[in-house]
Amino acid sequence: MSERLNLVPDVGLAARLFDELRERSFDGIGITREAYGPGERMAHEVLRREAGALGLEVSADPVGNLHMTLPGADRAAKRLLLGSHMDSVPNGGNFDGAAGVLSALAAVAGLKRGGFRPARDITVIALRAEEAGAWFPTSYPGSRGALGRLKAAELELKRQDSGRSLAEHMREEGFDPGFAARGEAVITPEDTAAFLELHIEQGPLLEGEGVPLGIVTGIPGSRRLRQGRVLGEYNHSGATPRRYRRDAAIALAELAVALDDRWAALEAEGHRLVCTFCTLATTAEAGFTKIPGEATFMLDVRSVNPASVDAIFDELARQVTAIAARRGVRFELGPETGSVAAPMDADLRAALARAAGAAGVASLEMASGAGHDAAAFAAAGIPAAMLFVRNQNGSHNPHEAMRMEDFSAACGVMTEWLREAAA
Repeated sequence: MSERLNLVPDVGLAARLFDELRERSFDGIGITREAYGPGERMAHEVLRREAGALGLEVSADPVGNLHMTLPGADRAAKRLLLGSHMDSVPNGGNFDGAAGVLSALAAVAGLKRGGFRPARDITVIALRAEEAGAWFPTSYPGSRGALGRLKAAELELKRQDSGRSLAEHMREEGFDPGFAARGEAVITPEDTAAFLELHIEQGPLLEGEGVPLGIVTGIPGSRRLRQGRVLGEYNHSGATPRRYRRDAAIALAELAVALDDRWAALEAEGHRLVCTFCTLATTAEAGFTKIPGEATFMLDVRSVNPASVDAIFDELARQVTAIAARRGVRFELGPETGSVAAPMDADLRAALARAAGAAGVASLEMASGAGHDAAAFAAAGIPAAMLFVRNQNGSHNPHEAMRMEDFSAACGVMTEWLREAAA
């Protein structure tokens, strides 16, 4: 029992690193840590320094993920992986991603300080470029690159701010895109027993329910359109009667309302999904006294249930045909991207619930609304699980928040889980 009392996560270490990361990546508005760029590099350098000071084994894999390992008694046994990402969206918050890495580091520091020697290796991993959607038009290139699941063609995708490819940015940071292109892997089901990712919730559910911790049931799949266009006809806003108009903006607005109505109907039937027009815009040619002849949009539909996503896209197909005929416009949807839904491992979820009970922390089972690296591990056949920490003010914005007492409670649950999983 005395050993149990000594296993206390080093939350002070995490708090100090949160402060340093915020100070060094504040952009004047929020936090910016560019994927495969200076901000992410700085964060990895901070972690390398601290992991070395803790006496952990530290190395980077060929695509840049940082591995920080507390050795176990049996080095050949399947390891436990804990962590998340260190990049951010532009002008984002300080906790998205970083909370997962720092909680794992705090838990491992507590184990080490308490004299706990795990039976198997415990590796804290800082993954690269989870926020790829804000930088490169792909999902999880860091984790998928380590898992041997990043396609060679994806390495040629251009970063949205620099116009240079993912491969170029990897090389610039000192890593080897050829490793990913060849489909090689450094993390496999044969050498990894489980992956646990802690993350801020990014939504309001836990805060609204008054519960500090969520145990995630699954990560949604998605279908996405990034280059949608509506083509109509520019004309004079004063001289063109309604029946002669081919107004691209109104046609797009009609589509958005129709899909929102379908979303509401699906929710009433019990579906759980989100449907977001991330952008709706006229082009630079638009202006006062002009009927818009072109409009553009991005659409993001997500659910743990693929049928729910498909139902929205079925409605999209119906509405595009009807609106085009009615309004004399043409829709170009462009290429579709997306991801497959990833249920979290049932045994790990049960173990995390036991750990929360042992730590005296209230928890709630819930689906994730956002994508996370845990989905890539689950897709690769590695048992994966997630803990959500309640936050305030949402995420992907400068006002993102997290109470340190909630973070501390979550670190305690992670420590309890490690006590069982690494024994």
